[in-house]
Amino acid sequence: MQHRNEVHASRFILWLSILTFFSVMNETMFNVSLPDIAAYFHIAPSAANWTNTCFSLSFAIGVAVYGKISEHTGMRKLLLFGMLTYGFGSVVGLLGHAWYPGVLAARFLQGIGASAIPSLIMVMIVKVVEPGKQGKAFGLIGSVVAFGEGIGPVIGGAVSGYMHWSLLFALPLLSLLALPFVLRTLPDETTEGKVFDMTGAVLLSAGILSFALFTTLYHWIYLTASLILFAILALHIRRHREPFLEPFLFRKQTYLVGVILGALLLGTVAGFFSMVPYLMRAVYDMPTGLIGSAILFPGTLSVILFGMLGGMLADRRGHIAAMLTGLSMIVAGFLVVLFYTDRAPWFIAASMILTFGGLSFVKTAVSASVAGTLEENEAGSGMGMLNFACFLAEGIGIAGVGGLLTKPWLDSPLVGTVTSQTAGLYSNMMLIFMALVAFGGTLFVMFYKRNSQG
Repeated sequence: MQHRNEVHASRFILWLSILTFFSVMNETMFNVSLPDIAAYFHIAPSAANWTNTCFSLSFAIGVAVYGKISEHTGMRKLLLFGMLTYGFGSVVGLLGHAWYPGVLAARFLQGIGASAIPSLIMVMIVKVVEPGKQGKAFGLIGSVVAFGEGIGPVIGGAVSGYMHWSLLFALPLLSLLALPFVLRTLPDETTEGKVFDMTGAVLLSAGILSFALFTTLYHWIYLTASLILFAILALHIRRHREPFLEPFLFRKQTYLVGVILGALLLGTVAGFFSMVPYLMRAVYDMPTGLIGSAILFPGTLSVILFGMLGGMLADRRGHIAAMLTGLSMIVAGFLVVLFYTDRAPWFIAASMILTFGGLSFVKTAVSASVAGTLEENEAGSGMGMLNFACFLAEGIGIAGVGGLLTKPWLDSPLVGTVTSQTAGLYSNMMLIFMALVAFGGTLFVMFYKRNSQG
């Protein structure tokens, strides 16, 4: 009987890993193809970047929504809905790739569907895997996540470079093959039947979308609409008995500072990540396949190595030491691109390794520092909101960079080592990235150092 349960759990983790791999890979797979999409539709980067922004925004909203719904709806239903939506979005993208609004709709649907996996995965492991084997299961899933993020640009570059970017929509359909096996291994469950705050979810989603449009188009009407929607949401939270966002989290100052500054740092690096394919295409005329395999892949793969080192450093020297190490690596990576934008492609590849290696340390420091501000009964809601904020910031960062790449006032080189007019735009962008990282990182270290001493 025990052997049968172990086999059952092993098969469950195997199929769950396959779902996780395809869910995570889609976050980075399209990034390398953004210049191809811009050229195909004859649109500016500010528009093309919404291919990724739509996915990131709906993914962030989905993470928050699934987490809430799972409190009163069975996981089996949510997982089935999420994966079928993911598959439907992929089909829409395949069939409607010649119409850009269709591509955006497909990516939005993919984000809604794919977000079901990270939202439910922790709960599913706890319910299916016995306590003594859960650590191994979480470790395996973490490795799959890192590998999916790392291999995404390589696969995306190969498919786009040697076939066509629209075929990237076909790859997620393979994940549906694992769905029947995961559903069959999930246990039956009872639900509490709580009321879901749909109004709060809609207000939050609309406010986020309006703000993202402002970061791309810079029309004040979008910012105004966003502020009005968030004000209505704040009023709604006060009056609703069980609001979509937990009110007690907004009263924890240290927690909120960590979430906001952590999201700022992650959003900035995501924006940089989305800029690199444009840089390599414009400055070096590099093909898509080579951008994915030679430039982006080494950086995303370094996340695995530095992620482990970041955890060890945080345990031995503390979260502030991990944060300072990560910030130093990110700034060093940005400086390489700032001064050597048009010198040689390997400089950019080295910058990616430094930047994403530093990001691993920053992620570890942010997660550990924010978790330390929460009580045991607040951990679920608190860490869920942190994940939501970080996914959201990544989407807004990608949208904002797309808008900045179209601004003529950034074209003239400001650094003497950069001689190419084309490279000047990307070199100057690094000054903005460095300012954001320095601002967010300095405030984070100062605030948490003061609180740890107090």
